Amino acid sequence: MTFCSRPAAISLLLRAVLLALLTAKVSALAAQQPVVIRVDAQTSQGPFSSAWSYFGYDEPNYTYAANGKKLLGELSRLTASPVYIRTHNLLTSGDGTGGLKWGSTNVYSEDAAGRPVYDWTILDRVFDAYRDADVKPLVEIGFMPEALSTRPNPYRHSWPAGTLWTGWAYPPRDYQRWADLVYQFTQHLVQRYGRPEAETWYWEVWNGPNIGYWQSTPEEYHKLYDFATNAVKRALPAARVGGPHSTGPANPEAAAFLRNFLEHCVRGRNYATGQTGAPLDYIGFHAKGSPRLVDGHVQMGISKHLRDVAKGFETVASFPELRHLPVILGESDPEGCAACSAQAHPENAYRNGPVYAAYIAAVENRILELAERYKINLAGVVTWAFEFENQPYFAGFRSLTTNGVDKPVLNVFRMMGLMRGELLGSGSSDGLSLDSIVQAGARENPDINAVATRQNREVDILVWNYHDDDISAPAAEIELLVTGIPSDAQRVLMQHYRVDDNWSNSYSVWKQMGSPQSPSTAQYTRLEALGHLQLLTSPQWLITQENGGLKMDFTLPRYGVSCIRLVW
Repeated sequence: MTFCSRPAAISLLLRAVLLALLTAKVSALAAQQPVVIRVDAQTSQGPFSSAWSYFGYDEPNYTYAANGKKLLGELSRLTASPVYIRTHNLLTSGDGTGGLKWGSTNVYSEDAAGRPVYDWTILDRVFDAYRDADVKPLVEIGFMPEALSTRPNPYRHSWPAGTLWTGWAYPPRDYQRWADLVYQFTQHLVQRYGRPEAETWYWEVWNGPNIGYWQSTPEEYHKLYDFATNAVKRALPAARVGGPHSTGPANPEAAAFLRNFLEHCVRGRNYATGQTGAPLDYIGFHAKGSPRLVDGHVQMGISKHLRDVAKGFETVASFPELRHLPVILGESDPEGCAACSAQAHPENAYRNGPVYAAYIAAVENRILELAERYKINLAGVVTWAFEFENQPYFAGFRSLTTNGVDKPVLNVFRMMGLMRGELLGSGSSDGLSLDSIVQAGARENPDINAVATRQNREVDILVWNYHDDDISAPAAEIELLVTGIPSDAQRVLMQHYRVDDNWSNSYSVWKQMGSPQSPSTAQYTRLEALGHLQLLTSPQWLITQENGGLKMDFTLPRYGVSCIRLVW
C-alpha cells in the first residue's frame, strides 16, 4: 500500500477545499442571475392553437366506467375548443371486460350458417359516454373481429405474459365482409348520433400498421385502408378519413412506411375501386420520447420525441399536393407504453409527479414551433393517457388520474385550457433554441421558457422549468416583464397558478399520508381536492407602470410550471 506524504496530502486537501469554495461561489453567482422572461401584450403572432386537446387510450371499456366518465367530464371542461378522444379495440371481439392493453365491443360475429351478426350494445355505451360528456371521437377502425381474422387462434392476449400480437392483429379473411362491417359500423354511428355530428369527427383505419399491431405487409395495409375508407365514405360521404397512424418517423423504416402510404394515397392503385389514389382528409403519425435510467435517476428523452415530429412534418411537407391537409399526431408521449407501470419499468417513474407535467408544457409548445417551421396544418396532438381501472393508487401507469384522483399532469392541461385567443410575442433569457432541444434535448442546461396569449382584456402566460434529468437543482429566479398593457388599465388582477412538488400535486399529498392503498373517505376527499389546479398565492392587484408595463418576480423550482393570468 502506498501513502501520500503529509505535505502532499495537505496540498491535495487545500486544493479540494479551494475548488469546492470556487464551485460554490460560481453556483451562488449563477443563482443570483434571474431568468428574464419578456411578453409583449400588443404583438400578435396569430391564433393560439388548441391542438393539445386530444387524448387516447387502449381500453375502450374504461370509457363508461365511473372513473372513466368522471375523467371525460374533466377533459370536456378543459377548454371551449372541441376535445377529441381516440380509442383502440372498437371492433375487437370479446365480452366487454377491460384489461391492460385490451378491450372489446363484440360488434361482429357470425351465426352457424356463416351469416354476419352485428351487435352494437357495448359500442353504444362507449359512444354514449362521449356524447354525454360532450367530447368528440377520433374513430379508430380496428381491430379485427375474431370471426374475420385470417389467424383467429389464439385471439385474446394475456399481456404482459406472452405475445401481444394475437388474432386481432391479422388481416381479414374476406375483404368484402370487412368492408360490409365498416359500412354497417359507420352507418350505425351516423344513425345514432346524427350525420351533422358524425361529420365533425375524424376517422382512421387501424393503429401502428408498421409494427406488430399489423401482422402483414404494408401493401396489405393499403388494401385494408382502401376497403375501409371506401366503406366509410359510402355511409358518410363527408367523413374526414385519414391515416396511417404509423410510429415515429425518426426511425428510417417508419419514415419509409409513412412515405409509401402517402404515395399510395396520391398515386397508387386503389384496391377497392381500381382507381388512382385513396381518400385522405388528414395525415396521422405518432411521436414518442425515450426515458431511461442513468446513474439511478430518470433521464427523459424529449429530443427523440421532437425528432419524430420533425421528420414526420418534413415527410408531409415533401408532398405539395398534401401540404394543406390537417396533421394529427395520433400518439404523442414521453415513451411508448401507457400500460407499463413504473413498478415494472422504473424508467417510467416520471409519471406520477411534476416531471411529466413540465415535459408536457415544454414538448407541446415545441411541437407548435415545429409546425410553424414546416408550415404544417397541425390539427391535433393526442396524449395517449386516460385512466386504468382496478389498479393500485399511483402505480405509475401513464394516466391522467388514478382511481379518480387527478395527477399533476392533468393540471398542466388545465393551464393550457386557460390559454386562448392570440399568441403573443415572448422570449426567455434561459430558453433553449428549437434546434438545440430537438438535437440534444435539455441535458446541459434547463429549458426555462414561456408562451403567452391574449383575449380581450386578459393575458395568460405559461412558464416552465424543464430538464431531462430528474435530479434536484436550485429553483430559478424569474423576472417576468410584461409590456403593452393598455394605458387605461392602471390596475391589473394577477392570479398565479402552479404545478410543482407542493402545489396541484395529489401524489405528494398521498405520500405524506403514508401512501395508503385504501384511503379513508376523508383522505380521498382531500386527495381529490388537492389534485385540482391550485393558486400559488391569493389573487393580487398590481399597478401598471406609466408605459403600460408590469414586473413580477417569483421562484420556479425545477419541473415547476406556472400560469400567470392578468385581467384588467
